[in-house]
Amino acid sequence: MNNPITAVWEITMGCNMRCKHCGSSCEGALEGELSTEETMKLCDELGELGFKWITLSGGEPTTRKDWDLIAKRLNQNGIIPNMITNGWLMNEEIADRAVEAGINTIAISIDGLEDTHDFIRREGSFQRIMNAFDILKTKKIFYSAITTINNRNIKELPKLRDILIEKGVRGWQLQLGLPMGNMAKNNDLVAQPYHIDEVIDFSYQTVKEGHNIDIQLADCIGYFNLKEIEVRKNSHGGGREDYSWTGCGAGKYSLGILHNGDILGCTSVRDRSFIEGNIRVTPIKEIWTNPESFSWNRKMTKDKLSGLCKKCFFGDRCLGGCSNTRLTMEGSVYSENRYCSYNVAISTAKEQLDRIEDIEVIISKARKFADNGNLQLAEILLSKAIEKGCADIKLFEFYGYISFMLGNYLDAKKANEYALEIDPDSAYANKGLGLSLGRLGEVDKGVEYLRKAIDLSDENFTDPYYDLAVLLFENGRREEALRVLEEGRKKYKSFEDVSKDLYEILISAS
Repeated sequence: MNNPITAVWEITMGCNMRCKHCGSSCEGALEGELSTEETMKLCDELGELGFKWITLSGGEPTTRKDWDLIAKRLNQNGIIPNMITNGWLMNEEIADRAVEAGINTIAISIDGLEDTHDFIRREGSFQRIMNAFDILKTKKIFYSAITTINNRNIKELPKLRDILIEKGVRGWQLQLGLPMGNMAKNNDLVAQPYHIDEVIDFSYQTVKEGHNIDIQLADCIGYFNLKEIEVRKNSHGGGREDYSWTGCGAGKYSLGILHNGDILGCTSVRDRSFIEGNIRVTPIKEIWTNPESFSWNRKMTKDKLSGLCKKCFFGDRCLGGCSNTRLTMEGSVYSENRYCSYNVAISTAKEQLDRIEDIEVIISKARKFADNGNLQLAEILLSKAIEKGCADIKLFEFYGYISFMLGNYLDAKKANEYALEIDPDSAYANKGLGLSLGRLGEVDKGVEYLRKAIDLSDENFTDPYYDLAVLLFENGRREEALRVLEEGRKKYKSFEDVSKDLYEILISAS
């Protein structure tokens, strides 16, 4: 179920700056901009859909005369409006209009210390922002900052943080500058993959030192780095168990609205092939509820990705991190995301492991990694051993196990099939193939292989009974699962303790 929660609405492409990193290459207002009447109607429809928050953006939203009317109409529809601005036009009048319109947060873009910021945006804009903060400080409105990280400003973050705190800024979003729009013409500014960890480390240190500012990491910065998770937890104030990345929200709970009413999953995506429709032609509700809309993300699965993302332990939930990062950096939303902290760590380790040539050493290290829970590195080594021509059945069985635990069920299936070519009566490989087929949706075939594994097992290897019972239970076949457990418990006394918890679950589910 895809429940709409938040959206970014580029109400105009008109802008009074020519930022070197602007992904939209904004200049003047473009032809086809929605009229005030059309925006009011859209606000009502967004309210009917149930959106909670909508951020007004641009271009520069304050260059559009009715920006506050849009914000007010959103508010009237139960939607909390926020706004991102470059701060150039901020004065007492605009601040008061924002308060009157019910804008919750005004976020001002600031991209470094004065020389760097003015170089990227416009001479004099840094001081205008400082003045904007002073004005907003006197109003009943929350104000924050957004910084787009690049090669030039990343070392300035500590000093910029201190300035923001001095100006009373309490929220600060950090995001990655991607090579699109104007930034594509300024490749020397584009941050590198290793910069992700620098941003995370800085953010974590800021949290641990107790600085009075809430750092919010944008969706393009992560993933599965313990420090990053701690920063996100701090920003959300705790309250839930897991703060790790759960996948791109484009078209699932978030939306992008362009100046002319075009709808896409995320406004950061500038490729027109991702536009799902236009509200002048199709009501927003029809676009959102169309089962074919946003299919590139709604139907994304780990196996569609490439590189490490395709084999990553976190792949099923992460689904490659930020979609636009993959699109702009690699050319496809199905590409590997190299701008990922976990990817950087594994890739760095892989460079070292690639130097090992001795097969016995490779397999020995793989087992040590597996024993220590580092399945990703174990997989890398075992893949290398197989590529070097090692065809030992134990290697294929081991690789099948590692791949299964990583959620790489196709790889696990193939590995166990290779093992069974060597020895069709391997109980372990039959079990592994059965489990893999079950995860791939071929349940009946999986059950067949697991039953064969049971026939080949003995008191020292009762796993097939347990695994078959789990597979059957997961697929709604509780009575069969219970019979399998009872069969194993009757045949092997030692299996009673092993299966106790599952047996009680199956009994209670009757």
